[in-house]
Amino acid sequence: MNILVTGSSRGIGRAIAHALSEPGRVMHVHARSIDSLDETAGLCRESGADVVCHEADLSDVAAVEAFAAELPDLDMLVNNAGISGTERVPWDIATEEFAKTLTTNVIAPFILASAVARSRLDRGAYIVDLSSGAAVTDSARSADYWVSKTALMRLGGSFHEAGRDRGLKVFEVAPGVVQTDMTAGMMMHDGRTQWTDVSEVATIIAAISHGELDALAGTHIRAGVDALGELRERARHGVSPQERRLRLTPWSEGQS
Repeated sequence: MNILVTGSSRGIGRAIAHALSEPGRVMHVHARSIDSLDETAGLCRESGADVVCHEADLSDVAAVEAFAAELPDLDMLVNNAGISGTERVPWDIATEEFAKTLTTNVIAPFILASAVARSRLDRGAYIVDLSSGAAVTDSARSADYWVSKTALMRLGGSFHEAGRDRGLKVFEVAPGVVQTDMTAGMMMHDGRTQWTDVSEVATIIAAISHGELDALAGTHIRAGVDALGELRERARHGVSPQERRLRLTPWSEGQS
C-alpha cells in the first residue's frame, strides 16, 4: 500500500504518517525540505514501513505538478499540508497573500487528488483532506484560510460525487485544535489551555486506511468530537446523503 502524507515533517502530519506506518506499506512523506523529514522517516521505519521522502513547495503550482508527476500509484493520499493565513480582516489581505493560501490549501490538494483519481479509478483509493471548523463557520479574520477550508471541503464533495461509484473514498477530517507550531502562532488561540490530542485524528485516519469507516465516505469527521468507537458504529449503520455535508441552512420559521 502506497500512502502519501503531505506536510509530514512535524505536528499533525508526522503523527498521521506514524499512525499509518506498518509492515507492507510504503510511506511517502513530504515537506518543503527533505532534511526536515529525518525524524518522521525514522518513526515510520521503526513501525515497519518502507519510506520515501519528497520535497516540494506546495505554494508553487509548477512544483506541485512536477511532484504529482513523480509519484507512483497511490492507494491513499492525505492532504495534510496547509498554511494558517493572515489573521486580518478581508480588505487588509493582499491579493498575493490570499492567492498563496488558496494555492497551498486548495490548488495543491486538487492537483494531487486529481493525479490519484486518474491513476486509481476502478481500482480504489482513499483521499483524506485535513479540514477544519473553518470549513463550516464564518470569521471576520483570516478570510483566506476560511475560504480555503470551505473550498477544500466542497472540492472533496466533488471528488466523492464523481468517484464514489468508481472506487474513490473521500473524507474530510478536521483534527480539532491541536497544539502545534502553527496554532502556537495564531492569535485566535492566545491563552488557550484545552487542546485536542493529536492521537485522536491520527487514529481516525488509520481506521480509514483499514477500511473501517468506508460507509462514512463523503462526510466531515471531527476529531475531538467524534470518538472512533462512535464512528465505527455509525459506519455499521450507514449515514444519509445529507449528514455532515456542506449545505445551506434554512430560514428560521416564525420570524418577522
